Amino acid sequence: MAFMQENLTVDTLNSVPQQVIDLAPAQDNLSLIEMLMRGGWIMIPIIFLLFLGLVIFFERYLTIRKASRADTGLLSQIKSNVMSGRLDAAIAVCRSSNSALSRMLQKGLLRVGRPIKDIEGSIENAGKLEVSKLEKNINILGIVAGIAPMLGFVGTIFGVIQIFREVEIAGGIDIGTVSGGLYVKMISSASGLTVGILAYIGYHILNMMVERLILRMETDAVEFIDLLDEPGVQ
Repeated sequence: MAFMQENLTVDTLNSVPQQVIDLAPAQDNLSLIEMLMRGGWIMIPIIFLLFLGLVIFFERYLTIRKASRADTGLLSQIKSNVMSGRLDAAIAVCRSSNSALSRMLQKGLLRVGRPIKDIEGSIENAGKLEVSKLEKNINILGIVAGIAPMLGFVGTIFGVIQIFREVEIAGGIDIGTVSGGLYVKMISSASGLTVGILAYIGYHILNMMVERLILRMETDAVEFIDLLDEPGVQ
């Protein structure tokens, strides 16, 4: 009888580790979307700002790239027509190009025969209008770059509030309660900062592209004015 009890005890002890292993919880593997959703409701405006920033960046990027490519060789065609006395052909070239620079130079060509100051002023006014078109909605990226991190910090504050509230309700510090609040706080803060950094980079990339295009437009406009100022052109 004692021998049977001893064998039973040994069998029971041998089965304990297996039971512990079987009862061990499986590791919680979260996808990126599931992890972001654990950041709480604050993730909704942050994701919206990310989508808005991407749409504006790619739309402006493609628009500015198209405007840059459309101006290639335009001034040389206009110069050859103007020097040959074919003013109508030069205007037709501008209309067919339909770019920012072509619209500027067209304003000047339509005023050929007037004083140079009048032509220069019309080109300058047209240039300001074209620059405002190129810069359309770029400032929204700057706003996104400022708002997104602030929303992340709001999520941080709500995470801390949640921690202290649940600790107060529980009447003591529980690691599960604390880690849950910290989880929300860290995800929202990291997401807000990431969106803000991306928007900040996109904002400056677009501004640099616009500045390079403006410099080209100004250089070509000065060259065009010098061309009209030559004797025998007007």
